[in-house]
Amino acid sequence: MTIMYGKFQLPTKIKVDETNKTDTFCRFIAEPFERGFGHTIGNALRRIMLTSMESPAIISFRMEGVSHEYMAVEGIIEDMTHLILNLKGARLRKLPIVEQKNARASQVLTQILEVTQDMIDIGGGQYIVRLKDLIQESLFQLVNPEHHIFTVTKPMKKRVDIKVAIGRGYVPSERHELEEKMVDEILIDSVFSSVQIVNYYVENTRVGQDTDFDRLILEISTDGRVTPQEALSFATQIGILHFKIFNELKFQEISFDKEEIEFDSDRDQLFSNLSLRINEIELSVRSTNCLSQADISNIAELVVMPESEMLKFRNFGKKSLNEIKDKLTDLNLHLGMDLSHFGITHENVKEVMNQYYKEKAEKEG
Repeated sequence: MTIMYGKFQLPTKIKVDETNKTDTFCRFIAEPFERGFGHTIGNALRRIMLTSMESPAIISFRMEGVSHEYMAVEGIIEDMTHLILNLKGARLRKLPIVEQKNARASQVLTQILEVTQDMIDIGGGQYIVRLKDLIQESLFQLVNPEHHIFTVTKPMKKRVDIKVAIGRGYVPSERHELEEKMVDEILIDSVFSSVQIVNYYVENTRVGQDTDFDRLILEISTDGRVTPQEALSFATQIGILHFKIFNELKFQEISFDKEEIEFDSDRDQLFSNLSLRINEIELSVRSTNCLSQADISNIAELVVMPESEMLKFRNFGKKSLNEIKDKLTDLNLHLGMDLSHFGITHENVKEVMNQYYKEKAEKEG
């Protein structure tokens, strides 16, 4: 027996705020949620992203002629303790693909580090060894290749072995489990968490005449080993994985009421938004001119247009398209809408809206 539940208001899309977007920061906006679900979803995603993202990190270091981490090395300004601290700041990126053999196995990266007198002289008496000097294989992408590791003052040639593993969270050196420990291998505390900060905010948003729905805003900052988009996507899939086990307790199945219209809004509110003139929604001059040349004068004529059709307009590019889509999202509208439920089609939209303007004028008159 299936139980009928009422409709839940759900976001139709997630908006990406392009204003301050970088490779390591992004703001996501999802709306509308039922009241309270903004906090429920936002807090769950935040906790997953801060605790469960996986990334590569250095777990051990070995340098020829160095037997432990508390000694100084001739020709190197920093002692081994400082060198190890610098290694903890290395940021490596690798997404292990399922099809790759031993995709998650730890990797030993070996490099013969040779510093000549000429290299030291060019540096004014010292040569700074950076992360890119120790890791040159294409297996990992270096997020911060210029990261300072140590400073050399005398010519040297040493073999360096760096072991990299993929994990999650923070793992102290004593908890690393190495299959084959090398002689004089120094274990390192490893920070696998690539997500640095996740802030979420919940604001009120409007659906029809109701203003107590939730708008969820997520701000995600990473260190570059994963992008904010990847972090949000991975966290969502991890959350779904854990909810699946509880779905096995489904004693009775429920079915959710689905309305034919795409959002919960009465006719008056809908037509109020559709009747807005293009010059009333504060578009850029370029976008406004493009729509004017396409003989689009109001929002109704705009939303019945599919996205593919919009891109055919002269001088109309992706930037203008994204600007228009953002404005429509603010009105709970989108391109390519099916308004046949309200008697509006691509063919009669001008006629219907002209009739609406006429009726509105008569009421106000």
